[in-house]
Amino acid sequence: MKALLMFSAMALSSSSVAGSTVTGGAAAADSAAANPPRSITIQSPNPLPDDGRISVFLAGSIDMGGSVDWQAQVARELADEGVVLLNPRRDDWNPAWKPSADEPEFRRQVEWELAALQRADVIAMYFVPGSQSPVTLLELGLHAGSGKLLLACPDGFWRKGNVDITADRYHVPRFESLPALVAAVRERVERLRRARAGAGPG
Repeated sequence: MKALLMFSAMALSSSSVAGSTVTGGAAAADSAAANPPRSITIQSPNPLPDDGRISVFLAGSIDMGGSVDWQAQVARELADEGVVLLNPRRDDWNPAWKPSADEPEFRRQVEWELAALQRADVIAMYFVPGSQSPVTLLELGLHAGSGKLLLACPDGFWRKGNVDITADRYHVPRFESLPALVAAVRERVERLRRARAGAGPG
């Protein structure tokens, strides 16, 4: 009888542990779904990841480091999206590097940007008021018809008219502020995520 009672107690204890494990696993899964991995930022000239995560290229005003670091602000805003942020702004940029195809580091930078733009799922483009951003204008021309581009060009950008007309011609969604652009990027990322989930494996 004593042995039977001990066996019953052990069985009950084992069942409780197993139930706790199952519940804990489900809770962990729910927690993971509610808390996706943090976004990561890849700055030029680091290698581009190829792990299937949604990537967002931060195109826009840098002006050789003279423009406000809006890319850092966007990275903070999108930190909880679990995406790869491709940032062309370099912490080690040397103004002495000549903007010439014969300058190795300059070529490395341009080739990184071209590859990252091509790889990105979303291109978030921001024209800082008061800047000129000739490279960003070039990138607008290259990718206006890609379907990946979202842009913000507030009043004060010297070629706002050109940007707005080009965006309208190629049906590029455009916004009047950086916060509005960030919100649009969130929506686009969520749409891409749902589309990928719906496609399923294979």
